[in-house]
Amino acid sequence: MKKHSQTDLVSRLKSRKVLGVGGEDDDGEVHRSKISQMLGNEIKFAVREPIGLRLWLLVSAVLFTSTSLMALAFPNQFYEIIFELTTTRVSIRLYGGALLCISLILWNGLYTAEKVIIQWTLLTEACYFGVQFLVTSITLLEMGILSNSAVVLLLIEASFLFITLSYYHYLGRRPKKI
Repeated sequence: MKKHSQTDLVSRLKSRKVLGVGGEDDDGEVHRSKISQMLGNEIKFAVREPIGLRLWLLVSAVLFTSTSLMALAFPNQFYEIIFELTTTRVSIRLYGGALLCISLILWNGLYTAEKVIIQWTLLTEACYFGVQFLVTSITLLEMGILSNSAVVLLLIEASFLFITLSYYHYLGRRPKKI
């Protein structure tokens, strides 16, 4: 009678030990095959997302897209609403085009599961809000005009910057080992 090593548990255990699979590595993970041992376990890279992150990315993408489309379609009215002044259409349309590019990045970040891409998306958004807050503040100080809509815009930019940086900081932390 021929012995089948596949069904003999002791033989299988010895074979797996020789191959280096089935045992725990330094992180406590059990590899089922040599391939998974070489490639790594993708559970390691899974993002533990904070509550509301996907909703925040969706809201940001929608706001950036709608603002950019407004700036592209109605440049005069868009600027007059915020600063109560008139300006050229070209500069507002360029602004709208830049916002549209950022909104495409945000839409991409919404549909990805990779932590690094989400972090870069949040960093892009935070940089935009930081620069926008500074430029708007300096412009308002130079003009000496402080309309209600401009104050509301500054408060919205500051709060969006805070929320985005909070999510960015949370994703940047190292997960606690259990």
